[in-house]
Order: sequence, then structure tokens, then C-alpha cells
Amino acid sequence: MPTTRCGLIGAGIATSLSPALHEAEGRAHGLDLTYALIDVDDPHTPHDLGTLLARAEAAGLAGVNVTHPFKQQVVGLLDDLSPQARDIGAVNTVVFRDGRRFGDNTDAYGFAQAFRRGLPGAEIERVVQLGAGGAGAACAFAQLALGVRHLTVIDPDEERRGRLAEALSARFEIDRIAVAPPDRLPGALAGADGLVNATPVGMSAQPGLPLPIDLLRPGLWVADIVYMPVETPLLRAADRLGLRSLGGTTMCVFQAAAAFELFTGLVPDTGRMFDHLNRLLTHPAPGGVR
Repeated sequence: MPTTRCGLIGAGIATSLSPALHEAEGRAHGLDLTYALIDVDDPHTPHDLGTLLARAEAAGLAGVNVTHPFKQQVVGLLDDLSPQARDIGAVNTVVFRDGRRFGDNTDAYGFAQAFRRGLPGAEIERVVQLGAGGAGAACAFAQLALGVRHLTVIDPDEERRGRLAEALSARFEIDRIAVAPPDRLPGALAGADGLVNATPVGMSAQPGLPLPIDLLRPGLWVADIVYMPVETPLLRAADRLGLRSLGGTTMCVFQAAAAFELFTGLVPDTGRMFDHLNRLLTHPAPGGVR
């Protein structure tokens, strides 16, 4: 049986479902695939991303996924990027091949596929997104590529907002893009069609709502990229108001499927991966990371 080794580098990833999802799909293809968690919250794990990448490469891994807080930091440690990863300025999948490190971004693809599937026909004239980090950058690119006419990204970090605005304006018309601090959120949401939460707020490790609940209103659709818990506080609030909503499980499957193909060269069965994830989520654990 062919063997493939890969993994995930990030913080607070002990309860990630990525190992089970990738390993099950590997078995379905007759592949002995092992997927290791490299968690910098473990006191025995170095915090230096360069060291972690070098160790993974030297150990013969086919590649690694990269999650919070390293999706943007990893870019400078790679030899080449896919066009999309270069545009976004964030990487969630690194492939080791022929002594080189290739970075790609499957988050944007995952969000776009999830949105098409979960919110068909949703109005996308004006959308507000919370979060300008690595996942936020991917979601912003995906939304503008999907046709969002005006996107406002809210983030408390001025430097991070500026980097994202610069990256987006290199690819899309500048009048479709705005970035702002949190105190601008009420005004931005007042005329918005939809809200995207691309922050980790809502995970069990970071519980709560990413915005004041009274800013939600009838007519607004809501998307949350957190997939564990399946029903985040934001999604529960949206449901109470009767709003259309989209959780993070669909994005999780599509981004994982694209990464699986990059690691193995095999085309995954996304339907089978959905079924497996749904089985895993019947026994939820704290966390919810990619």
C-alpha cells in the first residue's frame, strides 16, 4: 500500500478534525496516509515556524497545512507560490517537492464553493467581513471574485487592514474595497446585504459573538467560517432572527479536499468527505480550526 505523510502546523489545534478527514479519504483510495498535528501550544513543540517547516520537510512529509497564526508568516519561507496564494498573501497548504517548498491557498476555493452551495441567490451588493488575517484575506478574495460589489473588512489591527487593502486593490477595482476599524462596524452593517465572520471568535477556545448581537437585523445573511462547534453563537443568533446563514463545515470539506489533492495527486470524493465529517461532528470536541 502506498504511503503518504502530511500534517498541520498551528496553535491550539489538538482537537482538529483534519487528521481523521484526510486519513479516511486516503484509506478510501488505498493509501496509507498519516496526518500529524504540529501544535505550537504544546510545550514540547518549537514556536519557530522556520524550524517546524524544516523538520517536516526533513522527515519526508509530502506537505503540511498551515493555520492560525502562521498563514501569512509562512509566505516568506517558501520557494514558490500559486498565483492565487501570491495574490492573497496567505498560504494554508505547503507541498514539499524536489527540495523546494510550494505554497497554495485552498481557503479561498473552499469559501467560494461553500457560498455557492449554501447561500444560492444571496444578495451580494454590499458585504461586511470581520477579520483581515490569513483566513480573512482568502475569504475577501473569494467574495470579490464571486461578484460582491462592495466589501468592507473590519479588523482592529491597522497594519493588517492596510496589507489586505493593498493586496485586494492589486487584483480588484479599488472602489469595491474598504477596510475599517471596529468602531465603523455599525455604519457599515446598516446598509449591508451580508456578514462574514472570518475571525476565530465563536470557537470553544474563543467563545462568544464577534459583534454586538443588536447589529444583526432582518434581511441580513450571515456566514461563519468556524466549523466547530457546528452551530456557533453567531449562527444561533442569526437563526433566532430568521436570517439565512452558512456555517463553516462546507468550507472545511472543500478546502481539505483541495489540499488532499495537492498532497497526494489523487482526486478526492467530496461527497464521501462530507459524510465522514458529518459522522465526526456527531461527537463534537472543543476547538474548530483548519
